[in-house]
Amino acid sequence: MTIGKKLTLTELQLIIRDSLYLSLPGMYWVTAEISEIKENYAGHCYLELVEKNQDESNIRSRIKAVIWNKRYSFLKSYFVNITGETLKTGMKILAKVKIDYHEIYGLSLVISDLDPSFTIGELAVKRQMIIRRLEEEGVFTMNREIDIPIVPQKVAIVSSKNAAGYTDFIRHLTGNSYGYVFYTALFDSAMQGEEAEPGIISALDRIASMAEVFDVVVIIRGGGSQTDLSWFDNYNIAYHITQFPLPVITGIGHEKDLSVTDMVACRALKTPTAVAGFLIECMNEAEISINELSEEIKESVDLILDRNRSRLETARIKLIPTARIMISVIKEQLSDKILDTVNTGKKYIARAGLLPADQLSRLRPAAKGYISARESRINQYMKNLRSSSLNSLRMNTVNISGFEKTLTALNPENVLGRGYTITSQNGRILKKGAALKKGDVIDTLFSDGTVSSIIKNEAESPKH
Repeated sequence: MTIGKKLTLTELQLIIRDSLYLSLPGMYWVTAEISEIKENYAGHCYLELVEKNQDESNIRSRIKAVIWNKRYSFLKSYFVNITGETLKTGMKILAKVKIDYHEIYGLSLVISDLDPSFTIGELAVKRQMIIRRLEEEGVFTMNREIDIPIVPQKVAIVSSKNAAGYTDFIRHLTGNSYGYVFYTALFDSAMQGEEAEPGIISALDRIASMAEVFDVVVIIRGGGSQTDLSWFDNYNIAYHITQFPLPVITGIGHEKDLSVTDMVACRALKTPTAVAGFLIECMNEAEISINELSEEIKESVDLILDRNRSRLETARIKLIPTARIMISVIKEQLSDKILDTVNTGKKYIARAGLLPADQLSRLRPAAKGYISARESRINQYMKNLRSSSLNSLRMNTVNISGFEKTLTALNPENVLGRGYTITSQNGRILKKGAALKKGDVIDTLFSDGTVSSIIKNEAESPKH
């Protein structure tokens, strides 16, 4: 084997460089995806560009690229102003490039221009594909179908603990003018960048494991720029929200557009402060409803008491004379027995004076025994009288208590709560259906409202 002219590595590299420059001297518009991007201390932007297969998993080609600092400062602001996005990993771009070859750093592309309209189209396509996929899976509206609790007092918060939006949310929520108390728990997560997706999903998983503790979940960011919206155009985050057992409220802080995350959430609001205001308003509406219901109950109870107060008063008035009559009768009976006893004693004493001394001595103990027996019976009568009076009073007290319980049981709200209804026509309660005619309008009162009905067929008499 004959060895020709020897070349140094540098000489070979220069030949390669010159050959490339001669073969590819111009500028080229190239589509590629950013797989890595970083800006160094001097302001230069270094990228790694790739092209993937249609399944977006395997890489077909890869090359390094650079945007020099002076050009990068212009392209950066220009790209953001047009697309509302910053250059970042995973973004597809259309770039105007020149081929560069360096004997140390090898082959690379120097980017001199970007076409923002291409990237906007790619982002829109990606966003629409996520929406379509969620719709095809039948989950797009699942979280929106969950009712927000009437009193959303226990709040799980997905946010960064250092975010200004989180601070604003807590300040507005706890400083509400109504004095409502909210119980909050922060599940800290990055809200932008590569860590946003795993952080938010992890926070949602932790909340789901203790879902019974909370009423609602809020995802808040706030204080950022429009360029960070795309982090929430994410299928995995959106899918987790659609499957979440609690209503999710978002306040990501974008005025112009809604992210996919906002679209699938139960309620989407513009800012964290707006979310806090919404929760406070829910509490206020609940308080107003409770106060109105309380007043209605009070009015109903007052009406029932007014209707039955006369009945109670009549029962009380009847009870007092009855007790007095019973006591008077017993007193008369007792007085008669006392008189009988005294007269009997006098007769025995009178007879005893005519008897011999020995009979008199026997009569006295007998009289004392008789009198003692009479006194015992009198005492027993008095005890019976007291007992009868007390029993009579207790029975009447029990009757009065029964009247009160009956009134409570007959309370229309309690009757309606047990499944009964009240049917009326023109304000008059109906007890029979025979009086109704076809076309008459009747009102049926349930425990939670009134339903009006029209009679289609007249009532038929029961067949025996």
